[in-house]
Amino acid sequence: MIDLKLVQKDFDEVSRKLMRKGVDAEMLESLKEANEELKKAKASFETLQALQNSMSKEFGQYKREGKDISELKARVDANKIVIAEALDIQRQKQEALEKLAMAIPNMPDDEVPDGENEDDNVELKKVLSPREFSFQPKEHWELAQENGWIDFERGAKLSGSRFSVSYDMGAKLERALINFMLNFNAKRGFHEVSVPHMVNRTALEGTGQLPKFENDLYKIEGQDMFMIPTAEVPLTNLFQDEIIPYEDLPIKMTGYTSCYRKEAGAAGRDTRGMIRQHQFHKVELVCVTKSETSDTIFNEMVECASDILTALELPHRLVQLCTGDLGFGAAKTVDIEVWLPGQNQYREISSISNTRDFQARRAKIRYKDGKKNTFVNTLNGSALAVGRTLVAIMENNQNEDGSIDIPKVLKPYLEM
Repeated sequence: MIDLKLVQKDFDEVSRKLMRKGVDAEMLESLKEANEELKKAKASFETLQALQNSMSKEFGQYKREGKDISELKARVDANKIVIAEALDIQRQKQEALEKLAMAIPNMPDDEVPDGENEDDNVELKKVLSPREFSFQPKEHWELAQENGWIDFERGAKLSGSRFSVSYDMGAKLERALINFMLNFNAKRGFHEVSVPHMVNRTALEGTGQLPKFENDLYKIEGQDMFMIPTAEVPLTNLFQDEIIPYEDLPIKMTGYTSCYRKEAGAAGRDTRGMIRQHQFHKVELVCVTKSETSDTIFNEMVECASDILTALELPHRLVQLCTGDLGFGAAKTVDIEVWLPGQNQYREISSISNTRDFQARRAKIRYKDGKKNTFVNTLNGSALAVGRTLVAIMENNQNEDGSIDIPKVLKPYLEM
């Protein structure tokens, strides 16, 4: 959630930043009106409270002087009723503002480039050069079928479109990748955590998937529970409504989960293969930290995900997302895109985001900073999407006869 105190203090600056992210004038006007109504309600309550305090002092003076207090007592009692009503109005206005704020995205950092969509993202650098093939490289679904690694038809038979079944080396490589990534992240200081794949509504509100993206989530019928779209949700919400000791920060975590997404906003895109599925495996990085260290840790997370791809000898590039392509909760994001020779293009395989204190305000995650409680910064990112990494291995390591070479770093994991 955006800082509502900042909204009250400098609405014009908040409005400027939100407009960069595409928030429309109507929503901004609603935010301004809700903010003004809360200000008026607070002013009214404070005026009545000041009057009550004044009458209370007068009440004490009357008693000391032996004056008749009946009329003053009646006024005090009547004002108490009005104060209670004013406090209730203030509470209602506060709740209305907070409800509206739950649907408003995070403000982008000033360094984020302006733009409308992914075409305006900025390439930061390329890592490793794409291989030159002496033959026409195939796409991963052809290679998967030829090698008997992945069966899309049986996946569809079991669960519908955008599901698949992995066999033999395909299944073994998925497991190897998960173990390799978790171990790699652990060596970079991220502690492994195993979390539930179902969470409640509060957890999803905390990280920003709800209320805006409910149509993209799989809900458990008859319960206010959802399948997780990413391990970011349970990992971040481990500290929901907690005050973390200063010395415990930063808290760096990594976890493997399956992820479940309806992909409602991606109809017609990547309908073939494993690029965009309703259920997929992913290893996640999450960090909870202080604001003064969040940029350093952000860079560490980007480097960690990039280094995994380098270890797998997969060409990739780092891209800074523009304001129009930035996610709902992100203040800034760097995407990592891996080269897919079968498609002859780079495709997203990781997205590393710093949400600043946006998620922390929603999930009420704080730390003790001297005598005051301060909201933490939270960061998250993929390291990596397992299915897309497998796709990249297949396409980049294919041979002319259709066989696929296994990356050296994964071979020990296949012997376990």
